[in-house]
Amino acid sequence: MKVLVTGAKGQLGTDVMAVLAQRGIRAVGTDVDTLDLTQAAAVDALFATEQPDAVIHCAAFTDVNAAEQARALCFAVNEGGTRNVAAACAACGAKLLYLSTDYVFGDNGTDFLEVSAEKRPCNVYGASKLAGELAVQALCPKSFIVRISWVFGLHGKNFVRTMLQLSETHDTLRVVDDQIGSPTYTADLAPLLADMITGERYGVYHATNEGVCSWADFAAEIFRQAGRSTVVAPVPSAQYPSPAARPLNSRLSKASLDAAGFARLPDWRDALRRFLLDL
Repeated sequence: MKVLVTGAKGQLGTDVMAVLAQRGIRAVGTDVDTLDLTQAAAVDALFATEQPDAVIHCAAFTDVNAAEQARALCFAVNEGGTRNVAAACAACGAKLLYLSTDYVFGDNGTDFLEVSAEKRPCNVYGASKLAGELAVQALCPKSFIVRISWVFGLHGKNFVRTMLQLSETHDTLRVVDDQIGSPTYTADLAPLLADMITGERYGVYHATNEGVCSWADFAAEIFRQAGRSTVVAPVPSAQYPSPAARPLNSRLSKASLDAAGFARLPDWRDALRRFLLDL
């Protein structure tokens, strides 16, 4: 089996490449410096050369705040680029696994969100990723859509690294406490994606580490486990304005994951512990 990984140098893509290699699965990685996903001809040429059996599509425009001022570029990558990949997969019969986000939902109460819950993104990034989902579903029948949230890993910038850095110069940090979701550790997620792409249990899934917390809870646990004395001052989102709105509810139901027989990821606190040890 040959798997093409887009965004292979990114936070998740790096771990996906490593897991595939560990399992003896032939993997070919591409990134923004070697492939412009927005150019259909370039995507088609790569597929013609590599002839992959499957694609794990990690590449995306992920700067949520910047997307508000760069809507055209964000959609060109997250919708247009995904459409090009999906069409190429369909043309050669390859499987496609598309990484999406909790931001496709927007604010939907306080319940755990099923995969079919109403979609009403509250920012450009979420809208672009939803458009990518629709492109995958329209073009590629052999597809997996995996929604993740609050991603952290060893190979990129993330909330954990930011909190650790800020704790070196701040005694107190204001962190929002009314956005609720689940962190996702790339080292835990990557093996699940490898399990999916080697099978045929196509569908839409939510995959995060178990348990929910607020960003303030997450920060406090980071400092506790890292032995930092920085105090977290919880504040509502209204007191912490940003260019892009964020959903208050990112609780994702794992019912479809359970129904397909995939194992859930470990608790986020345990994932954080292992991340800090590896870091």
